[in-house]
Amino acid sequence: MDRTDLRIDALLPAEMAASAERIGVRKAEMPPVSMFVLAVLAGAFIALGAIFSTTVSAGTGALPFGVVRLLAGLVFSLGLILVVVGGAELFTGNNLIVMAWASRKVSTRLLLKNWGVVYLGNLVGAVATAAVMFLTAQYSFGRGAVGLAALSTAEAKTSLGFVQAVALGVMCNALVCLAVWLTYSARTTSDRILAIVPPITAFVAAGFEHSVANMYFIPIGLFIKAGAPPAFWADVGHSAADFPHLTPAAFAANLLPVTLGNIVGGGLMVGAIYWFVYLRASRA
Repeated sequence: MDRTDLRIDALLPAEMAASAERIGVRKAEMPPVSMFVLAVLAGAFIALGAIFSTTVSAGTGALPFGVVRLLAGLVFSLGLILVVVGGAELFTGNNLIVMAWASRKVSTRLLLKNWGVVYLGNLVGAVATAAVMFLTAQYSFGRGAVGLAALSTAEAKTSLGFVQAVALGVMCNALVCLAVWLTYSARTTSDRILAIVPPITAFVAAGFEHSVANMYFIPIGLFIKAGAPPAFWADVGHSAADFPHLTPAAFAANLLPVTLGNIVGGGLMVGAIYWFVYLRASRA
């Protein structure tokens, strides 16, 4: 047995970079069917975190804004915990495959193939979860408070300008990929969970934009806006017309800049920088 297997201390950054490189190769070379199924799971897992976050945020108007966002971020961490510990393929985390690509251990074709398949799978998983949640009528809980929170979130996201959405996406995935990066130092499941929670809580609390999370947040708002019964609108004191930016076209218009920002934040600000520091010399 290699004596390094007996270590119980966390991996150091140089070792984390080597691990990220190996994981990137493994992810890029995964069979497409397995990749897609695991991506559907990841979309559903992130949606579960979003459901938890929306529910906790419902009816919290008496609390200070920052406290509400803190609580929402803490519970949203469930999504990435399920992805990392349970095993799934998440587009935003897979931006770190850039490290293996920069070392020329993953081709550009395999990198883009992974991102494309995983992105599509995440979309399917998140939107399917939103459809199931609409059928549960959970949005009507708390006299419609849950649904109103979902609608308000979706309206805010679809109201963003292009540049603002890109910038919010950059900041979001810098934190998400830092969370994934920190898990590479972990030796136990507890380590992984503890590494994930603070960065994910920070991005949600700060209001940053995550493309896969938006694949749930915006569709559930669209479903409620289009299909909620009159009793729901009477309970919340609003009408569908009060959410004018929430349209299918605005959903697509949000995903494009947020996705671009996520790639920059995760692939460049985290992956490329850590590759430059710890792996560049090994390629020379």
